[in-house]
Amino acid sequence: MRRRLLTAAVPSPREAATWDRGLGRGTRVAAAFLFLAAASACQEVNHRDIGDEINILVRRNDALVGPATERLARYKRHAIPQIETAMHTSAPIGRLHLIAALERIGDDEAVPVLRHLAVFDITAEVREAAERVLSRWAASSDKKMAPRARAALDEIARKRAAGIGPLQFGDGGIPGVPSTVGAPAPIGDGKR
Repeated sequence: MRRRLLTAAVPSPREAATWDRGLGRGTRVAAAFLFLAAASACQEVNHRDIGDEINILVRRNDALVGPATERLARYKRHAIPQIETAMHTSAPIGRLHLIAALERIGDDEAVPVLRHLAVFDITAEVREAAERVLSRWAASSDKKMAPRARAALDEIARKRAAGIGPLQFGDGGIPGVPSTVGAPAPIGDGKR
């Protein structure tokens, strides 16, 4: 009887292998399920959704712009690369909407994008808007964003003093060449 108690408390290697195999398989299946669930939960950023919101900002100038900006701001820094890409093909009013979205996102990763616009955008209104956002960020109390924005403003001043800026001939840009290739005028009258 005593031997039987010891046997039950410590299974033989064959019994242990059978017992562990069954538990191990269930554990492996549960772990795989949890891994897949966690991986799908991490994929909260949908680049098509970001693109849809950006399309509203660059193609419209009506009451849909404000809500689209708010929805885009929820993606935070994940939206910045797509916004930067859209800057190259949007009309000036679309770029202004995108600058407003970057300001609403309020992430220091947008500083280089705004710095580039403040120096090189062909439209003076867009350059000024980008510089205004950087100025507001430089004056903020954010310990991460404020120094980056101040450094960007210093870089903008340095480049302008060196004569670096947009390629323009007169106020209208290059004669006969649109400032933004393929950018149609936004839909709407601008009343929000």
